[in-house]
Amino acid sequence: MSNRRRYLVSYDISDPKRLRQVFKTLHGFGTHLQYSVFQCDLSEVAKYGMLAQLQEQIHHGDDRVMVVDIGPVDSRAKIAFEFLGRAPEEPPDSSGPTIV
Repeated sequence: MSNRRRYLVSYDISDPKRLRQVFKTLHGFGTHLQYSVFQCDLSEVAKYGMLAQLQEQIHHGDDRVMVVDIGPVDSRAKIAFEFLGRAPEEPPDSSGPTIV
């Protein structure tokens, strides 16, 4: 059983340079679903690594990052997202190691 959890990560960044940095960081941790929204399947260590990077990149008075814990990857989290219209590509199988 995997110890990875699925997170929905959304952000609102007021500066274009910081916006690009946050996008690049999250792209290294998850799948881009739509504008400013990522799905990230992370171990606890990877989650804290992601949060540490984001803490350094955002301006805490102007920007916002929301992280929602959907649950364990191999349970309800598999079916937690529903899309109307064009569905995003399926993220790669995250059962193996993740290189960040």
